[in-house]
Amino acid sequence: MTESTAARQPRRSAGSKATGTTGTKTGTTAAKAGAKTGAKSAAKTAAKSGTTGTPGAKRTTRTTRAAAAGKGSETELVQLLTPEGERVGTARNSAYAEYAGYVADITPDELRGLYRDMVLTRRFDAEATALQRQGELGLWASLLGQEAAQIGSGRATREDDYVFPTYREHGVAWCRGVDPTNLLGMFRGVNNGGWDPNSNNFHLYTIVIGSQALHATGYAMGITKDGADSAVIAYFGDGASSQGDVSEAFNFAAVYNAPVVFFCQNNQWAISESNEKQTRVPLYQRAQGFGFPGVRVDGNDALACLAVTRWALERARRGEGPALIEAYTYRMGAHTTSDDPSRYRHDDERASWEAKDPILRLRRFLESANHADEGFFGELEAESEALGKRVREVVRAMPDPDRFAIFENVYADGHALVDEERAQFAAYQASFAEAEGV
Repeated sequence: MTESTAARQPRRSAGSKATGTTGTKTGTTAAKAGAKTGAKSAAKTAAKSGTTGTPGAKRTTRTTRAAAAGKGSETELVQLLTPEGERVGTARNSAYAEYAGYVADITPDELRGLYRDMVLTRRFDAEATALQRQGELGLWASLLGQEAAQIGSGRATREDDYVFPTYREHGVAWCRGVDPTNLLGMFRGVNNGGWDPNSNNFHLYTIVIGSQALHATGYAMGITKDGADSAVIAYFGDGASSQGDVSEAFNFAAVYNAPVVFFCQNNQWAISESNEKQTRVPLYQRAQGFGFPGVRVDGNDALACLAVTRWALERARRGEGPALIEAYTYRMGAHTTSDDPSRYRHDDERASWEAKDPILRLRRFLESANHADEGFFGELEAESEALGKRVREVVRAMPDPDRFAIFENVYADGHALVDEERAQFAAYQASFAEAEGV
């Protein structure tokens, strides 16, 4: 069962199957002896092969564990489309039938829309990465591999819902109608966010890790007092789930029954820290300790992400309180363009996830169900090229960052220390001009 049993879910029985084990003193002794013998044997084998005590071996062990965790966790996922693009049968698990009902009436046009959103978001993301490499942006946080989690959940929101993102939710921004070029101004350093949050109910990007979960919870508590029937969704990653702010948000949301959905994109790596260094249990199970339901969904399955997020948002609007969604996915690229993932993970790990590519998965389904033809894919390719061209032109037309803007608005009436630092920085900048003139 994918959901924690802390709270009963709508339209679903609350029963869960548990297995117990009993042991005797003899069995315990035998187990200890076997473990001791096995440990000695493993140590001897490792020493003989020369794989212990080296950084490479340690990294391989971590990667192997992560791969094993991914394989084992597949049975826990809510999945509606397999990596091969086939619909999952409802007989697989009773939970699947419930969530499948939230996309039972989805049309071929809507499916093509999900695919279009993912393709264009990936193209925009690729252009932004390239522009950073060319010196046009100071930094970029790629969403490569996480398109299904973002587009599926983003399309589940209503216009009056409010979204609190981190700094990687480019796909969600697309779904909320934010011009993708507006996202780039902040990464170029020419603004602090190029859009009005209230125009699209999409908050500015949050760089401080985990704080947006508290902001979302407070906002959700506020709209409850206003009598609104809308909901709030907060995005964060597996690394942010270790922050105290997130735990505080969970507690406040549960106690005040706030209409907020916590959407965790578990992309397996908190920069260079793997999941096994973040948690001892699947992240979605943390909700149980706070008294609200948690669900793990296949984050590379746009249809499943759409269905589960619709379920969570609808129950929040009905006044049934918060929910936690763990979208189990993978960060295909670097954490940001300043990161080198080859230093802490192997290519074979990435290759195993490439086989689960979210865009290819949905394309296979569209083709097998005759919901899209070559004409559709050709037109989308042309649209993708046009988007890439527009992004390049807009960014290159942006002004250079104001180097002295950082000193503005620190204090309302100015400050002697800030004035001193500004003067020091001005002298430093002037030294380059003097050097060029020599």
